[in-house]
Amino acid sequence: MILDRFRLDGKIAVVTGGTKGMGKAMALAMAEAGADIATVSRRPDPDLEKAIVALGRQYLHHSADLTKREETREVIPAIVDKMGDVGILINNAGIIRRSPAIEHPEDDWDTTLEIDLTAPFILSQAAGQIMLKKGKGKIINVASVLAFQGGLNVAGYASAKHGVAGLTKALANDWAGKGINVNALAPSFFTTEFTEAIQNDPDRSKSVTERTPAGRWGNVEDIAGAAVFLASPASDFINGVILPVDGGWMAW
Repeated sequence: MILDRFRLDGKIAVVTGGTKGMGKAMALAMAEAGADIATVSRRPDPDLEKAIVALGRQYLHHSADLTKREETREVIPAIVDKMGDVGILINNAGIIRRSPAIEHPEDDWDTTLEIDLTAPFILSQAAGQIMLKKGKGKIINVASVLAFQGGLNVAGYASAKHGVAGLTKALANDWAGKGINVNALAPSFFTTEFTEAIQNDPDRSKSVTERTPAGRWGNVEDIAGAAVFLASPASDFINGVILPVDGGWMAW
């Protein structure tokens, strides 16, 4: 049955930034599809844990600050030590710093690149070592429509997301023939804490709605199905794709 190919039973899925926003929605969706879940963030979410445990899944929260490289390096080994494996990795954690390019602080640049690009590389490399031994695995990076565009006042973020797209393709080239699928999701503007500054600006919020063919902002649930698809056997012949989840933004 085709729906069985979307099941994630017996898989352990690691979701960074998995306790709020899109990450939380993806973690819950993975659990609903059958996976056991490990989330990585600075703070736990007891409500998410309750929801996942209620589904009969195992749940682990690993506290880490991915702007600190030494903590990033510890993530995958710590999760494997406690849960025994990693079959799916979703590199979702990210930050954004807004300022005109001429004023963009170097500290903001460094921090953004560290969590948005370097952390996905380190985590993918660590998870990849485990997946390569098994000859199977799924890595999903969360890029952005700004992996294709420059945006406004987000030089560091746009650069990092372009890098995520390149990293996705490079890892796919290296690992596709070894049973590991590496792909990325490219969301547009979603109603999360991440975009509060734009949501609270009536003119910019309206411009996003008008610019999106679907006529609305994205909701966190909109990305969950795409994530389950890329994590599941249904996507076994899909490699190196940057999949827009954008209400038609990139088609405009």
